[in-house]
Amino acid sequence: MAKGESVAGTDIPPGGFVQLLTPDGERVDSVTSADGTTYSVDFTDEEYRELYRDLVTVRRLDTEAVALQRQGELGIWASLLGQEAAQVGSGRALRPQDMAFPTYREHGVLYCRGIDPIMPFGLFRGVDQGGWDANEFKFNQYTIVIGSQTLHATGYAMGVTMDGKTGSADGEAVIAYFGDGATSQGEVNEAFVWSGVFNSPIVFFCQNNQYAISEPLERQTRVPLYQRAGGYGFPGIRVDGNDVLATYAVTRAALDNARSGQGPTLIEAYTYRMGAHTSSDDPTRYRIASEVESWKAKDPISRLRAFLTKQKIAKKDFFTEVDDVANQKALDLRERVLAMPDPEPVALFDHVYPNGSPEIDAQRDAFTRYQASFEGSGH
Repeated sequence: MAKGESVAGTDIPPGGFVQLLTPDGERVDSVTSADGTTYSVDFTDEEYRELYRDLVTVRRLDTEAVALQRQGELGIWASLLGQEAAQVGSGRALRPQDMAFPTYREHGVLYCRGIDPIMPFGLFRGVDQGGWDANEFKFNQYTIVIGSQTLHATGYAMGVTMDGKTGSADGEAVIAYFGDGATSQGEVNEAFVWSGVFNSPIVFFCQNNQYAISEPLERQTRVPLYQRAGGYGFPGIRVDGNDVLATYAVTRAALDNARSGQGPTLIEAYTYRMGAHTSSDDPTRYRIASEVESWKAKDPISRLRAFLTKQKIAKKDFFTEVDDVANQKALDLRERVLAMPDPEPVALFDHVYPNGSPEIDAQRDAFTRYQASFEGSGH
């Protein structure tokens, strides 16, 4: 455990959230929710340091991705800036057997699942389909269609139950990631209905970053998002999404409940998108600078660094080393992205069906002949 003292256990205030690490870096022992659930973590000093490494690394890789897009090397990029704690906390809470269904922004969860960070860059560079093995890493492909992955996750979770893989501490659980804007989509509400009715082993993890592109949260809901869970028959909980410790504790508890047969949970990670929705967006058109500044004071990395410093868990040379390693990983990533080969146009037919088909073969042949017709013709 960490050295030094921490704030005693507390209850969640009305309209509040689970928080184990304040923006000033003060540690809270535990928090008890209205239903009597107590949330806490029991990390070693090295585990605290590892969480800090994760946060810094995923932010640095994300920063490099934004730079690559601005330089014309990526077609688009969806930044996770500001949401690192929500992703690392929940990602590290997953057990090896758990299955995750991401949107297109869960680069931090992808990193925590042990996937090579280069993998999504092929997708956003337009040279492949982001082809990691979802079964090997228990992390599905990125999903661009808003909210559709929640139905995929629900079906998968129902299959877990049918396979008899719930009801014990070693059971399997599923987590589905989505943003606050996705809660207005029909697919998400349908997923809630099916999961609630069938008591599926799933955690719905909503990263409420306050904006569905340019639409603020108050234009989407009259009540806090986590309270919607009650209408579908399962619990909801709000957590400080900029607190990596609280996010870990809440997600681990919800996943354990799911795997033991207690059904779904909706987690609302209350956070903030510090950058643009994607690199095609201009957030200065719909939000004011003072709002962004107020959220900077709640930065997930700064608060964990303050905690590590106050508790004498890490010194200056540790922080320097973490920054240096993260910078090197970002530079390596840049070189690998730039070295990605452009695919041959005919390759678009390669992975339509796993075992091919006569129709696809005919289309490939026609396309090949069409391309060849331009050779030496001056076109």
